[in-house]
Amino acid sequence: MSGVFANARLRAALLILPLALFLGVFFIWPLWTMVAVSVHNDAIGGALPQTSVAIGQWDGEGMPEAAVRDALVADLRDTPRSVLGGAVRVLNSQVSGFRTLMSRTAEAAQDAAPGDRLDLLSVDERWGEPRFWRAIQLSVAPYTDRNLLAALDLERNADGDVVAAPEATSANRLIIWRTFAIAGTITALCALIGLPYAMLAAALSGWKRNLMLLAVLLPLWTSLLVRTAAWFILLQNEGLINGALMWLGLTDGPLPLIFNRLGVVIAMTHVLLPFMVLPIYSVVAAIPKNLMPAAASMGATPFAAFRRILLPLSLPGLLAGSLLVFMVAIGYYITPALIGGPNDQMISSIIAFYALQTANWGMAGALGLILLAITTVLYLVYSRLSRASAPTGL
Repeated sequence: MSGVFANARLRAALLILPLALFLGVFFIWPLWTMVAVSVHNDAIGGALPQTSVAIGQWDGEGMPEAAVRDALVADLRDTPRSVLGGAVRVLNSQVSGFRTLMSRTAEAAQDAAPGDRLDLLSVDERWGEPRFWRAIQLSVAPYTDRNLLAALDLERNADGDVVAAPEATSANRLIIWRTFAIAGTITALCALIGLPYAMLAAALSGWKRNLMLLAVLLPLWTSLLVRTAAWFILLQNEGLINGALMWLGLTDGPLPLIFNRLGVVIAMTHVLLPFMVLPIYSVVAAIPKNLMPAAASMGATPFAAFRRILLPLSLPGLLAGSLLVFMVAIGYYITPALIGGPNDQMISSIIAFYALQTANWGMAGALGLILLAITTVLYLVYSRLSRASAPTGL
């Protein structure tokens, strides 16, 4: 009997194996890679291998022993400049002055005769300051929170404490809040437009309903780049919108609709509107049609019937659409990049900058991890709200 159950379990496992492989390759593995690259730290360990081992024995008090200093000289003598550059960049971001200090010391180490002990204090007096050695000690760990802190405009000082980064060095927190503001605005506009649109489509029948749904689905089937390019043309000073406004006499000149926040909001609201309409429509279409006439027969005004019956019943669709629009909006790249100005770029643009232009995969992974955390929190909030708003109370 147990053999029958074992065979049944084996067949069930084989049936779900393709799905498990798909999730592992295309979902879990990319997420794990993103997390790993954001906390992995091999810049110092790869460039200064002997120093990394020797300085691990230092207690951080006073000056390190001579063995640590000799290991640093040996590393600077043997490590190519191309490899040393990454380590210097990391150290200089923690303690200003490391760039000139390491460059000068590396030249002295390579000029020294083999077997001679190099006096680091004679090369540069800053080697007598423990903060430079503590910065090296803090940076040799194989894993670091440096990228995660930098993504939030934080950093560790020479003593290892988390402090705010200088205002002139980073603006990631401002860009994150800007992303939230733009995504929230677009979500609110999509809800204001999508809710009555979905209710009207659900109230109609026949070709009228099909026409309204086609008007939503047709842009969804069109390439995102094509839709963004269309708005790029429409929002120009000589575009169709400004031309119509001036022809109607509503404006004396073209309105600034492109390369600013207004253009980004208009284009993204249109692009993301189907993601709001369709979830609301799927919920509203399932609401019995006799509820509103029944409420009217009991003396309720149309607004009271809408507020107390139709709106609560459509709330799960509204929450699902809002969550979908907001989650997609915070990761948008093409539309803000083409239609927005320098002050309208969102966090996805910064991730693309670190990944494509500076090859700083650690920072790109850290910012992606922040987006993942925000998305997870939003989903948990949505799950809680959707259960609370369910008509059955389950």
